[in-house]
Amino acid sequence: MNYLQAALIAIVEGVTEFLPVSSTGHMIITTSIMGIAHDDFTKLFTISIQLGAILSVVYLYRQRFIDGLKDLNFYFKIGLAFVPAAIFGKLLDDYIDALLENIITVACSLLIGGIILLFVDKWFTNNNKKEITYKNALVIGLFQLIAMIPGVSRSAATIIGGLSQQLTKEKAAEFSFFLAVPTMLAATGYKLYKFLKLHTITSNEISILALGNIIAFVVALIAIKSFIGYVSNHGFKVFGWYRIVLGIIILTLYFMNIPLTIV
Repeated sequence: MNYLQAALIAIVEGVTEFLPVSSTGHMIITTSIMGIAHDDFTKLFTISIQLGAILSVVYLYRQRFIDGLKDLNFYFKIGLAFVPAAIFGKLLDDYIDALLENIITVACSLLIGGIILLFVDKWFTNNNKKEITYKNALVIGLFQLIAMIPGVSRSAATIIGGLSQQLTKEKAAEFSFFLAVPTMLAATGYKLYKFLKLHTITSNEISILALGNIIAFVVALIAIKSFIGYVSNHGFKVFGWYRIVLGIIILTLYFMNIPLTIV
């Protein structure tokens, strides 16, 4: 992976991490087009730069995280929601790694998830709840398990989980953002640990990781602000159609034996 490839992947991550379109799926597509999807460092990179995007949440909502130190229920609820992913993420790690190389899994997940998003606004029309209980947090955490399948979208799964608990779109999206912090911290740390067990990371690779995280952080700052405003006013349908179109394009290319790799 070179610096240009790293920058492009990081931009994709920053734009898509908080949209219900699957950042992992888009990075798999991007790295497949670049011809580097199967490289071990690429797999580390695509997980690690999600940390940069997630840190944008901490920055934007820093006052909420500071206030949470006075009322630890904020952190306890996030911790409870994180538990399912922590347990099953470890148990299914090798299986998930295998799926990360499967472009068809991504395409099918994009397509199915897109169809669901077309109806989400109709399913949850009267949501007005703004306070999250421990039960709500656990249910959202269970929804996050679905996002272990590449292409599903962690954001989409957890936001829908929140909507199923009668939370407003804004509150469901915000809790999805908060839950991303421990989830991606753990995923990045674990993936880096596994990589270092088998490889010696070079100074060039460290520089590439740093660049990727910085770019993902900056781009995600813009994406978060835009997403909250858009989804509150317009809903999720446009994201559903986008996922459906992209999924169909990928499946069409695959069954026509047209390779995604162009590099």
